[in-house]
Amino acid sequence: MSRSTQEWLAVARAAIEIEAAALLRTAARLDGELIRAVDLILAHPGKVVVTGIGKSGHIARKIVATLCSTGTPAVFLHPAEAVHGDLGIYTPGDPTVLISKNGSSRELLALVPLLRELRSPLIGILGSAKSPLAGRLDVLLDASVEREADPHNLAPTASAVAALAVGHALAIALMHARDFTPEEFGRFHPGGQLGRNLMLSVREAMHSGKEVATVAPETSFQGVILAMTERPMGGACVVRADGALAGFVTDGDLRRVLTHHDDIRALSAEDVMTRTPVTIGPDATLGEALELMERRPSQISVLPVLDAASGVCLLLRIHDIYLGHPKAGE
Repeated sequence: MSRSTQEWLAVARAAIEIEAAALLRTAARLDGELIRAVDLILAHPGKVVVTGIGKSGHIARKIVATLCSTGTPAVFLHPAEAVHGDLGIYTPGDPTVLISKNGSSRELLALVPLLRELRSPLIGILGSAKSPLAGRLDVLLDASVEREADPHNLAPTASAVAALAVGHALAIALMHARDFTPEEFGRFHPGGQLGRNLMLSVREAMHSGKEVATVAPETSFQGVILAMTERPMGGACVVRADGALAGFVTDGDLRRVLTHHDDIRALSAEDVMTRTPVTIGPDATLGEALELMERRPSQISVLPVLDAASGVCLLLRIHDIYLGHPKAGE
């Protein structure tokens, strides 16, 4: 690595460290003003309007998205367009969150008297508590930083991250105050993986019946391979005569046996199976199944599903969680 490329890495790491330090200071400064902001928004059951211009406008849009997805209706207002008809989004009393690094934006300052006419309580996320805008607010949330992350202290980097973090803190505090549940979060995200994981149950994505390879403990190793080849779901349930699950065999188990045994003719399913496999019930969510499969030292790609009512062993693959059941469109 050349000296110049080492310098690039050093500058990049320093930028992240500066932003991280700014966030820690921002968190330490949170105080009763945040509580006042939460109380103010809860006291006005309509929507929250978030506004900012330039880089602060981009941050405002992200905060709107977070508020909406966590139970607080919100919209973005472009301050320059507001005076050309967009003030019509307001219902009198809607709170406004104004975001600005310096608190001196002419567009935002011009909005204040108009918003007062609309009886809009004003919450600021500002980088300067001594700015012209700061003195005109009902609540001031401090997003000031000691310096930006670039070597010349110019680009809004640390200040943008701090403002976004304060907006997220406000959204999460509101989420907690509203007792916003994972089920509600899922309803607001029906088209994404998060919503799918929260709203769909294992029962809606699992494989059953003839799709699942099922063998007896005494089935030969060759018989296990044939069963898993005929029903290629990545695993086979080893089931006793009384219907109880004796163990589980995965594709990985087959490879390990073939790697460590020169002669497989004497082996049976009972010899190669995992006797206490990780299992899940059909009424669990896909998110819970994903946790079981991924949050472990050795990840698994197929999960036995035990139906307590029938005792039947079913299968859920990680592909079914991310891609959907192959028969879902039929």
